[in-house]
This record gives sequence, structure tokens and C-alpha cells, in this order.
Amino acid sequence: MQNEVGVHKLAHIFGLTFHMDTIYLTWLVMAIIILISFLATRRLTLVPTGAQNVLEMIVTAILDQIDSTMGPKGRRFAPLIITLFLFLLISNWLGLIPGLASPTNDLNTTLGLALLIIILVHITGVVHKGPKRYFKHFFEPYIPFVILNIIDEVAKPITLAFRLFGNIFAGEMLIAVLIALVPWWFPFFSIIWVSFSVFIGLIQAFVFTMLSMVYLGNHLREH
Repeated sequence: MQNEVGVHKLAHIFGLTFHMDTIYLTWLVMAIIILISFLATRRLTLVPTGAQNVLEMIVTAILDQIDSTMGPKGRRFAPLIITLFLFLLISNWLGLIPGLASPTNDLNTTLGLALLIIILVHITGVVHKGPKRYFKHFFEPYIPFVILNIIDEVAKPITLAFRLFGNIFAGEMLIAVLIALVPWWFPFFSIIWVSFSVFIGLIQAFVFTMLSMVYLGNHLREH
């Protein structure tokens, strides 16, 4: 695992460079999600309790957001949106555990997720509206606007990726600096900062997921 924030264990395979610690931690997050899902759904009851109750609250809240943001056609993306939110939330919180780091403090992770969403947005637009009608909107309201529309599309994954990466990376960096500079009073401030970081991790997961829903929803509507 990482000993320093932003320093990665590298592996070079077939001319490609991999951040192995990020890969391991991403697998860990996936394993946690699978475990939570298994524990919450292995004994389903009509009156939910415990883990099932918590998971149902999260799923219901996300489904309500999908309906209001994406419309009735958005339900088909519910598994993706719910999984994305859980992955981001657990990833953001993982760095609060001593000796571990958030996969989302690596720009490769956040940029990969952002590109996944944007590619899906364009595929959705083409499937829902047809190629001719979809690509026509790049030239609206006037043909010269194609430059601005293309810049807008390029900016979407960049802003998605850097917003999430910057907030998580900065939070873990500040924790590392506080530990190095003032270890004798850090336990008191760590409670405050960890609580704040938990909140920030939740907000960043929510923002990324909401923007993803907005981008997808824009291409599911007729207008």
C-alpha cells in the first residue's frame, strides 16, 4: 500500500505503466461492495432491518434522484448509477483508514470513470435519437457553434475527473501533513478532520453521480 500520498508502486507490462496499489485498492473496494450486497440481500424480509434497511434506503434515495433527474427512461441505468455511487463512496472513505489510500486519489481512476460516463452518454444519445439527429445538435443553434459544443463535450470528463481527484487527494495530503508536523495534538484534530472528510467523501460521490445522471438525462429527453 502507499506510504506517501501520491506516490505509487509501479509495474511495467508490455510497455504500459500500471499503478499497482491503485489496482489492489480498487479490487478491495469491489470486494467490499460485493460483501455488503451479499450480507444485505441474503435474508430479505418484507420489513427490512439492519444492513438490508440501510441498503434499501440508499437504493430508494438514488432511484428517486434518477426519476427526477433522468425521467422514466432513466431506470434502465439504475444498476450502473447505484454501483457507481457505492464505488465512489467506499473509495473516498477508504483513504481514512490508516495504511490505505483512496483509489479516487489517483487521477487515472477518476478520469477512467469520467470517460466511461461520457462515452455512455454519447452512445445513449446516438441510440435514443439516431446518429443524424444526435450529431446535428453539435451544430445548433448555428453552425459556428460546433467549436463551442465540442469544447463543452471535452470539458465534461476533465471537470468530472479533476473535481473528484482534487478533493480526495487534497484531503489525504492534509492528513499526512498534519501527522508529520504536529503528531502530539493530532488525535484531537483528527476526529474533527476525519468527520469532515467523511462528509466530503459523501458529497463528492453524490456530485459525481448527480452530474453523471444529468449528462445521461439530457440525452434521454426529446428536448
